[in-house]
Amino acid sequence: MGAIEVLEKGQLSERPQLKAGDTVRVHVRVREGDKERIQVFEGTIIGMHRGGARASFTVRKVSFGQGVERIFPLHSPSIQKIDVVRSAKVRRAKLYFLRERRGKAARMKETTRHEL
Repeated sequence: MGAIEVLEKGQLSERPQLKAGDTVRVHVRVREGDKERIQVFEGTIIGMHRGGARASFTVRKVSFGQGVERIFPLHSPSIQKIDVVRSAKVRRAKLYFLRERRGKAARMKETTRHEL
């Protein structure tokens, strides 16, 4: 184990097993002035970027007919918790094709967690 891996090991936080196609609910701490609140962002993971403490994932949702994507650092202290709502069977690591799909065309085959 190199020096960088030793330093990063202390910064890792416990997160559920995530993969592309999962629908997740991310609870994020948001600071507004001197107050802090929790904001929930629910959507489908369209891409994971691995890399130890630098790992991140992209979540996409449709809000009022407008597609919204947000990139979250996986081990960020601003993320309070991540709930996996449902999981889907996908054949790709990056689901960028969902950006062009609308409505029923954007659906994915749902699986149960133990089938994975």
